[in-house]
Amino acid sequence: MFYEFQKIVTSIVLVLIVVFGINKVSNIIFKSEEGIVAYKVEAVSEQATSKVEEVLDMATFISLGNVEHGKKVFKKCAACHSIKEGGKNKIGPALWSVMLRKSGELENYNYSKALLSHGKTWSFSELNGFLLKPSKWIKGNKMGFAGLKDEKDRASVILYMNENSSQPLPLP
Repeated sequence: MFYEFQKIVTSIVLVLIVVFGINKVSNIIFKSEEGIVAYKVEAVSEQATSKVEEVLDMATFISLGNVEHGKKVFKKCAACHSIKEGGKNKIGPALWSVMLRKSGELENYNYSKALLSHGKTWSFSELNGFLLKPSKWIKGNKMGFAGLKDEKDRASVILYMNENSSQPLPLP
């Protein structure tokens, strides 16, 4: 009986050694390297401006999203923003026709000094950076949202916001 148990344990140990040994040898023979991502968004150095330097093709980025997914993801935004035509300002400004609007331009909304002085026009690229991390993109703005890390989510929300406009922009 003892010898039977010893045979079983020895067999299990031998199988483990063979499996891990083959794995180790195959890793030595067939060296694998990580693939290169098709596009890259580099974070800003802290001393530089608060902008993200984009090294991505906006058309490729936008192609990741779709309007229906953007409508679902926008529900996170709907707590503070209205997207409907004629929608009222909530905690945040109404976002109907936000594309090509200058930041801080909507009348009857009390913007932060940071957003008022930002002075850029909302475009696909500008919204991408802002939605990634609003507090880094425009330092000092009042928006308490952490951002959308997922590229598909950001691209989809941007497409949804573009579609909710009196004059949607042509896609890049």
